[in-house]
Amino acid sequence: MKRLLWVLPLILFAGLIALFAGNLGRPPQAVVVSRMIGKPVPDFALAGTGGRPGLSSADLRTGQPQLVNIFASWCLPCAVEAPQLEAMARRGAAIHGIAVRDQPADVAAFLARHGNPFQRIGADGGGLAMLGFGASGVPETYVIDGNGIIRHQHLGEIRAEHVPDLLARLEAAR
Repeated sequence: MKRLLWVLPLILFAGLIALFAGNLGRPPQAVVVSRMIGKPVPDFALAGTGGRPGLSSADLRTGQPQLVNIFASWCLPCAVEAPQLEAMARRGAAIHGIAVRDQPADVAAFLARHGNPFQRIGADGGGLAMLGFGASGVPETYVIDGNGIIRHQHLGEIRAEHVPDLLARLEAAR
């Protein structure tokens, strides 16, 4: 009986480890997918920040595909993806930003430090526009077709190996 009392907690602990480890190898897309894929962008109108004009849902219905990057100055992965956003902008991608739960001075400092690939940046102080896209955090990037339909969601920071796929998806959204 004493042996069972000693082994039972170890078995429970091993079960918890197995449960948590089982989700570690799963790609993020299998865990958090926006229900807005294939639907129009939500209605929103955000004031500008970071020295750029604001962003609204109407700005995403121009007839041209665009990227919307949801970011924050306090987000370390957002700084990691900054060079890739710059590279895509240099290659002609129209990129807009939504700065979530951020202060204008902090956004401006972030952009000065890491570059500003954005044509427009909306200040989403309460995170409601982010939630409207179905985003679960920052950074997330969305491919929007010319009619304002969300066509693709990229979870997490954009790395160099993701750039060709995102540019191809942007081209396919024409």
